[in-house]
Amino acid sequence: MATDLKFNASLGCTDPQVHPVLIIGQLRHLNLLKFNDLANKLNQRVTEETFLNAVASLHPAPTDKVSLYLDLATLAALPLKASRHNTDSRAHAVTRLVKNHVLNVAEESVVLVCERENLFASACAVVRAFPLYSRKTGNGQTTGGGDACKDTGRNVVNVEFILINKEGGVETEPLTEDEIECLNVTAQAIRLTARIVDMPCNEMNVDHFVQAVEELGDELGLKPQVIRGEELRERGFGGIYGVGKAAAVPPALVVLSHLPKRAQETIALVGKGIVYDTGGLSIKSKTGMPGMKRDCGGAAAILGAFYAAVKCGFKENLHAVFCLAENAVGPNATRPDDIHTLYSGRTVEINNTDAEGRLVLADGVTFASRDLKANIILDMATLTGAQGIATGKYHGAILSNSESWEAKSVQAGRKSGDLLAPIPYCPELHFSEFASAIADMKNSVADRQNAQSSCAGLFIAAHLGFDYPGVWMHVDMATPVHCVSDFGLFLFEFNVIFAVFQGERATGYGVALLLTLFGAHSESKLLQSIAPNEEEPPSKRLCRD
Repeated sequence: MATDLKFNASLGCTDPQVHPVLIIGQLRHLNLLKFNDLANKLNQRVTEETFLNAVASLHPAPTDKVSLYLDLATLAALPLKASRHNTDSRAHAVTRLVKNHVLNVAEESVVLVCERENLFASACAVVRAFPLYSRKTGNGQTTGGGDACKDTGRNVVNVEFILINKEGGVETEPLTEDEIECLNVTAQAIRLTARIVDMPCNEMNVDHFVQAVEELGDELGLKPQVIRGEELRERGFGGIYGVGKAAAVPPALVVLSHLPKRAQETIALVGKGIVYDTGGLSIKSKTGMPGMKRDCGGAAAILGAFYAAVKCGFKENLHAVFCLAENAVGPNATRPDDIHTLYSGRTVEINNTDAEGRLVLADGVTFASRDLKANIILDMATLTGAQGIATGKYHGAILSNSESWEAKSVQAGRKSGDLLAPIPYCPELHFSEFASAIADMKNSVADRQNAQSSCAGLFIAAHLGFDYPGVWMHVDMATPVHCVSDFGLFLFEFNVIFAVFQGERATGYGVALLLTLFGAHSESKLLQSIAPNEEEPPSKRLCRD
């Protein structure tokens, strides 16, 4: 059964017998509640004594739950502590609790008890628990997109909030229309992003992705620019064309542009949209290839974030650049040893056709700088498996030529729940990994033990130029693009233990992050309130001599 999410301005009056409720909060916040604060949700079935005893019985380690009334009214406590590299909202625990304890009935509620600064991240955490795409035939139902989708029924999850103020009291004012609209739009964007990432290539190839961009553009009143197939080669996009030329569906560069009056900045979001990655002639293994439908996760996040940003009233020039291709095997496939000239004019010797994402993004960021005149460029990609080693399952990696924007990105990650951790930006030490005897550079490193994720990002930056005067940020989100299981399969090899985690569903990672990072440019009061501060002027020299 498909799920609709509905954000309410205040707590509705419901009976758990017919309308189950899940109440989630940090223990210190739950202890501040009086029974009357939740009476609308509980008073027909739960006494004040039962409620107080339930709160007293909670001992989260890391989480805990207690039933208030059968399994129809549940109280859950989040982890007691959040370290400085975690989000104070405990977003990942929120998602896990919602996944495990909602009942998927016709209508139910999730009540979040939190501080106002964690409102956005907590709401996004709930959204991630309800992916849209499914091709299961149980109950005669499939959801996802296209003519094959027919819903036989929908259930509703009401998401409501009890906000705790700085003095430890409960706020009495309901959420504003602006806040509700921002949450609804963001939820739609996260679920759109996750749906695209979850869809297999036979349903989400380059044609389908271009169509998704066009449909979203129609809703926003924008017409995308599309450069496809042989036109890419003719116009010098050697990276995108070289990666996608072997596929049955030709590659494309697609651009959506939002150009409001009186804009002062030009921001370009560039997404890697490899709709399927076989590895090319440097082909992946039978266990390494499944899941490569997710290699368009960066472009999907850019699409969702662009949609939500425009709907929330973005005040600056905003471009979304989608670098779309299928890295396929065929007679026209790029070979190792081939040399391509990218849009930057620089030549690249291909020594690994499975290092394709950096090639398409190099064309994308060059286009953003040269043609769109962007002074802030952020590219987002499922770029390297090494990202999961460097920053883990939950944190994406941020690489930037700007120290202040790196710090702002990390701060935005904590405020949004889409966590980030910095990786070294040091081209003078790392870029030599791409040295080539016959071209400007190779596309894959010589030493795979030397900061792979940083090197991959630096390859992209090299086509902007390391003296690029604007702000450049690179987000590698190869692992957090999909959720991980709670259990690992442990492999033993040469006395080393490896934990292998396989997430089956997309998370919609990146949407909340980007909305928060650029929240200062939004008309939404909610996004403004959580936007990181102390923006560095893009004209400032960013690389120290």
